[in-house]
Amino acid sequence: MSARPDSSQQVRKKITVRSLLEKKQAGEKIVCLTAYDASFARVLDQADVDVVLVGDSLGMVVQGHETTLPVTVDDMLYHAQMVGKGLSHSLMIVDMPFLSYTSIDAALENAGCFMKEAGAQMVKLEGGAEQAEIVSALVQHGIPVCAHLGLQPQKVHKLGGYRVQGREAKAAEAMLEEAGILEEAGADLIVLECVPSELAEIISRALTIPVIGIGASVACDGQILVLYDILGLSMGRVPKFSHDFLAETGSIEGAVSAYVDAVKSGKFPGEDHVFS
Repeated sequence: MSARPDSSQQVRKKITVRSLLEKKQAGEKIVCLTAYDASFARVLDQADVDVVLVGDSLGMVVQGHETTLPVTVDDMLYHAQMVGKGLSHSLMIVDMPFLSYTSIDAALENAGCFMKEAGAQMVKLEGGAEQAEIVSALVQHGIPVCAHLGLQPQKVHKLGGYRVQGREAKAAEAMLEEAGILEEAGADLIVLECVPSELAEIISRALTIPVIGIGASVACDGQILVLYDILGLSMGRVPKFSHDFLAETGSIEGAVSAYVDAVKSGKFPGEDHVFS
């Protein structure tokens, strides 16, 4: 009689849109990080990161721009193709870059490109109720969507800088309403960036879809950070909501694993990483 296989050697199940929803329903935290190439993607995949985002943040941390605005569809496709080669377990989301979803036709063409040519399983776009029609059209054509509320880096000039959003009562009420509109339009996931902790918790509890925080609340269903930030490679000022896990562990693999453990256990983010 053969011995039972070691559970540590069992094949891990691929993370899917459905399994992310199941994690929320079970109260299990969702761990997300950005990646921009195959090597780092493989490290994240092996560390049990649930979601790997090919973020347009590459414009800043890879290309050296001051904002994400110069990033093109071709840039995103190139990096998404590389990241896809490093993943076997994690779900890959690709950011829709600035002005790549100004119409339904443009959104379908560009999102379809990421799905067909890079193997993306979801795309992310910024904006509130004004994006509901775009979200609905993408979903109707089989393209899962992650929405993005709060601080929206593609609107940095309109917002007057990288500022916390939703502190005023009217703005908080509007954000809660927009989150509901985006969920109703078919969004499968929502990222809340730089949102007061109390508001982020309210939105997370109000929605049936998972809510991922970055500078939001430990009560969110999951957390995401820019990979370079948790490795202490930030260019310029380190965001309040981030943490250098590499300094504590001494290795890239150790830093990613420490982040995964901190998110899953609810130790991250702490009070120093969120806004009131």
